[in-house]
Amino acid sequence: MAFVRAASVGEVASGKVQEVQIEGKTIAVANVGGKFYAINNTCLHRGGPLGQGTLSGTTIICPWHGWSFDVTNGKLVHNQTAGLACYPTDVRGDELFVDVTPRP
Repeated sequence: MAFVRAASVGEVASGKVQEVQIEGKTIAVANVGGKFYAINNTCLHRGGPLGQGTLSGTTIICPWHGWSFDVTNGKLVHNQTAGLACYPTDVRGDELFVDVTPRP
């Protein structure tokens, strides 16, 4: 698939995470010091919305039960064998694009 516009860069402040809709998928987009990461929005525990959670460094914390994932690789912080799909991002000018094809 190709990159699709997800948001303007200014919509996702540094140190924050936000939900975006891309081609029927809800993605959590995180801004870690100006570098953007995109992962599946659904927590593995009970389906909580990660894009409504908090970001601490590169760790996104689910707002429902506190499960934590590394936004750089989608892995569950306390069990690296489990994880979420990650998506490549690309900043073009003031726009953020995401390719919703999961990385291997």
